[in-house]
Parts: sequence; structure tokens; C-alpha cells
Amino acid sequence: MKLTIYHNTRCRKSREALDLLESKGLEPEVIEYLKNPLSEKQIEELIRLLKIDPIQLVRVSEAIWKENYKGKTFSNAEIIALLAKHPKLIERPIITSVTNAVIGRPIDKLIQFLELN
Repeated sequence: MKLTIYHNTRCRKSREALDLLESKGLEPEVIEYLKNPLSEKQIEELIRLLKIDPIQLVRVSEAIWKENYKGKTFSNAEIIALLAKHPKLIERPIITSVTNAVIGRPIDKLIQFLELN
């Protein structure tokens, strides 16, 4: 199974997800999206695989969001542009297969994803 993890090395949940994948003998492609920010097109593809609305990919607890964007209304395209501009706002970790994806928090969601793929 070809998997990709969109990973933040500083995030405990992201590290736990990578550890879980590796403990199952899986070798996912690791994309450190803070070091190599995603394009709007890549973010759109993640949203499509996740089958969610763009706002569901936003970490609304981040200071950047609270201080600059909270309480404002944005179109889906504007949210995607904000995620491309501020990759720290992207929920994590995201694990993708060829056909779908999951936000691996809590870790149970990742376990269920692996069982179904």
C-alpha cells in the first residue's frame, strides 16, 4: 500500500502517526509540509481525498487564525489560499493512500483508515 504522511516533526500526534505506520512495516512517503509548503492545487487534492470542506482542514486554535481570521467569512478558494500562505494552519497529521485520506487525530482514526485500506 502506497501511503503519504503530511508530517510536522514538532507535533506529537504527527510523530505518533508516523511511528504507528512504521511499526506496521509501512514506509510512507514523508512530506514535511512546513519545510516544503503545499501549493493550492496540492491542498485542493488533499481536501478531495479527505472528502471534507476546506474549513475542516484549518487548525482554528492556532494563533495565526485567532489573531487574523477568526469570525470572518471566507470562500473555499480563500481558505485554500490561506492554507497555502500559512501551512501551520493545516490540520495534522494527514495520511493519504491513492484513493482517500484521513486526518490521523485521534490515532484511532488512523488505525481505522489502515484497517479499511
